[in-house]
Amino acid sequence: MNTENHSQTAAFLWSIADLLRGDFKQSQYGRIILPFTLLRRMECVLAPTREAVISESCAQEGRPDLVRERLLLRAAGQQFFNASKLSLATLSDQQTAADLMSYVQSFSRDAREIFEHFHFEDFVQQLASADLLYQVVQRFAATDLSPERISNFGMGIIFEELIRKFAESSNETAGEHFTPRDIVHLTTSLVITGQDAKLKPNSIVTIYDPTAGTGGFLSEGDEYIQSISEKVTVSLHGQELNPESFAICKADMLIKGQEVGNIKLGNTLSDDQLADSKFDFMLSNPPFGVEWKKVQKQITDEHARKGFDGRFGPGLPRVSDGSLLFLLHLVSKMRDPRDGGSRIGIILNGSPLFTGGAGSGESEIRRYLLQNDLVEAIVALPTDMFYNTGIATYVWLLSNHKPAERKGKVQLIDGTRHFSKMRKSLGSKRQFITDEQIEELVRLYGRFESSAQSKIFPVEAFGYRRITVERPLRLAFQTTPERIERVLEEKAIQKLDSAARQNLAAALQAMDAGTVQRNREQFARLLKKSLTAHGISLSAVEQRAVLNALGERDPEADICMTKGEPEPDSGLRDYENVPLGESVYAYFEREVKPHVPDAWIDESKRDEQDGEVGIVGFEIPFNRHFYVFQPPRPLEEIDRDLKACTERIKRMIEELSA
Repeated sequence: MNTENHSQTAAFLWSIADLLRGDFKQSQYGRIILPFTLLRRMECVLAPTREAVISESCAQEGRPDLVRERLLLRAAGQQFFNASKLSLATLSDQQTAADLMSYVQSFSRDAREIFEHFHFEDFVQQLASADLLYQVVQRFAATDLSPERISNFGMGIIFEELIRKFAESSNETAGEHFTPRDIVHLTTSLVITGQDAKLKPNSIVTIYDPTAGTGGFLSEGDEYIQSISEKVTVSLHGQELNPESFAICKADMLIKGQEVGNIKLGNTLSDDQLADSKFDFMLSNPPFGVEWKKVQKQITDEHARKGFDGRFGPGLPRVSDGSLLFLLHLVSKMRDPRDGGSRIGIILNGSPLFTGGAGSGESEIRRYLLQNDLVEAIVALPTDMFYNTGIATYVWLLSNHKPAERKGKVQLIDGTRHFSKMRKSLGSKRQFITDEQIEELVRLYGRFESSAQSKIFPVEAFGYRRITVERPLRLAFQTTPERIERVLEEKAIQKLDSAARQNLAAALQAMDAGTVQRNREQFARLLKKSLTAHGISLSAVEQRAVLNALGERDPEADICMTKGEPEPDSGLRDYENVPLGESVYAYFEREVKPHVPDAWIDESKRDEQDGEVGIVGFEIPFNRHFYVFQPPRPLEEIDRDLKACTERIKRMIEELSA
């Protein structure tokens, strides 16, 4: 069944929502259509062995539940069964909601639990009360969702199409629940390509997605491996926050014959329910730019308590974007390289590439990933690829078992031109990547050669040291009325009583207002003399406040000294990023000194890890490496176009006037 037919099936199922208008809110449509679609799909999957299961159920009446369930599973030939004699097609208009729920309760335990996550019984009762239950049931009973007609992969597309439609109708974000299949296919292909050693016959490989959604990455990973390998057992694992997406994912795993206990419900960052597990392949599309404030306490506690023994040892990003937390979470689940290691494919927006300066949580995370040689490649995707956003996105590929030629190197691939326009936009998704374009990108990655679209860099190329460059404070002093007014407005001076402030003003007015003093020490002596003459004694804090208010920056003034050393001017403080591996002093002499001869490096600012001058930072300026300068058009050509435009406007005005 092709994609167009999948869309037609999804459209028919969506049309059933027309029956619900008036009796249900738009936001409730999905919570009815999705579980009924699941129910019908499961019914179709079980159809070939239905009679055998019913017969076995009658024969095993009265046997212990565990024994009976094992025998019924064997009769069904699936990881689930339904022992009821009812079906959607046989439910009549005389039967009640209780009969339908009896049918659902006749599923095996794992299948029953799926419907609980949809609060299915509540909606069945509401349908019955609105006298709509029989009509809805009959529509679904007439829909052929059999595996012979629709594969598991196709069924995943149908579910995702339904979720997208319902999300749009209720102003929700569909993109939080699933990833477009072309992006899934590309990411999976990049992660699993060239992994023949892991995919030998009779081997067992594990795939994990910490943001599983409806299971698209897991299904694609399974199908991809089955298509290129023989006799490989694939074990799928995942965790999902949204109960309904989790239910669909779990149903998909049941139908595939996977161990449904490996699919968990809950927040991966705050409650990792597969904490002790390691995986061969990991695939994820975490939400873009979503804050992690709700789970901040659990994450900061783990970071402080466990350090590098936990998931978040390298650092924590700002609370407004948790993308890098998911990346660290995946890295913590990598197998030991001696056991074959692991590979990760994760989709991120541009922020994790460069957000955060040297010493920030984001920079420290990048530092850890790059210095531990975990980043293998980053692929830039075209814009307008996702349902809920058109922003630039990137596939990060990580490995802790790099081949020799890739060790110490990172490959950047520009895939922004690999797209085709969609005939009809789906939300913000206006473009897609064809199978041929996916193959081309995978070949670019596999060749590992430098070209216009593929750049290869040593890890150190992304590192730098941020040094603090200070310049001396130079102040000129004068006791003008405006500056004296500033003195009286200083917080420390405001605390003096009225009489003291008046005496201070008089002492300042007694000084020569016309003279500009360009040496702070000399001016301080003159100030002290005038204050003493007026019987004023100021504390060190108050004296500093007076000097600050009377002084203004003057490049011709003498340098202000403190304990024999030049005092830095915070207003002139600057920072320089020195490429990692280059001497900060050589850089400073070459790039800074010729322009500001009186500058110096603040050597107290040192990196915590290596103790050297300057704070180490890492960033990946992806776009800079692929930027191609486009020279501006000649001025004569621009001038000619402007004149032509002006002439057209004049003619239009003349025609209107006529």
